[in-house]
Amino acid sequence: MVSQAEFEGRAEFEGKTVVVTGAGGGLGTAIVALMAQRGARVIGCDQSSEALKSPHLASRHVFDLLDRASIEAAIGAILDRDGVPDILINNAGWTRAETLSALTADKIEHELDLNLTGVMMFADPLVKAMAGRGSGSVVFISSVNAIAHFGNPAYAAAKAGINAYAKAIAVELGRNGLRANVVCPGSIRTAAWDHRLAKDPEILGKLQRLYPLGRIVNASEVAEAVAFLASDRASGVTGVVMPVDAGLTAGCLPFIDDILGA
Repeated sequence: MVSQAEFEGRAEFEGKTVVVTGAGGGLGTAIVALMAQRGARVIGCDQSSEALKSPHLASRHVFDLLDRASIEAAIGAILDRDGVPDILINNAGWTRAETLSALTADKIEHELDLNLTGVMMFADPLVKAMAGRGSGSVVFISSVNAIAHFGNPAYAAAKAGINAYAKAIAVELGRNGLRANVVCPGSIRTAAWDHRLAKDPEILGKLQRLYPLGRIVNASEVAEAVAFLASDRASGVTGVVMPVDAGLTAGCLPFIDDILGA
C-alpha cells in the first residue's frame, strides 16, 4: 500500500495550472502552498499586490470582485498570460453583517455583490473556456452558513447561491469534461476571526462545545479537501457540497449534552 507521504511525493498536479482567488488570505495561503507542493503552477488572485507575496505563486493578478471592469481585465490577463486553467478554485469572500439586525440595504448589496455576483462574473468566462477545451475542475469555497443558519444572513444567502451555481456547472457542462464541487468549511482559525476575538478573547473556547470533534478545523484540513475534489482522485465526483466542519452540520451536540444528557 502506498503511504500518504509517497502519494503526495508523486506531485499529482504536475503540469496543471491552478487559479486561486483570495490567494493571500488564511485559507487561500494554505491552498496555494498545498497545490504548489504537489506540482501545480499556481496563479494567485487577490485585491492587492501586497496579498500576493507568496513564493509559491508563478503568476499574480490583482482585481476587485466589486469592480466589473477590474474582473474583466483580470480574466483577459489570465487567459493571455497563463492560458486556460486546468483547475479553478474560487476562494475569495468576506462578511461582517453577522445578524439580521445588522443588515442594511447597503450591506446586503455589498455582501451579495462580493460573495455571489462577483464570484460568478469572474468564474463564468473561465468555466466556459475550460468547457470549450473539454476538461477542467472547479472548486468553490462556500460555507456551512449555506447549509444551516449560523448567522451572517447576507453572506449565507450568497454562499447558498454559490452552491446552486456549482451544481449548474456540474449538470450542464459535465459532458464537456468539466467537474464542479463545493467545500463548505465551518469555523477556521484565520485572521477572519480577529474582529470577534477582539470583542471576546474567550470565543474560541466557547466554540468547542458546538463541534463534535471538540475543535474547529484548520486551514490545512480544508485545503486537503479542496485538493482532493480538484484532483483526478475525485474524477467521478461532481455537483457535491462537502462540509469540512468538524461535524458541526451533522447534528446539534449541545442538544445532546444539555437536553438528552441532563
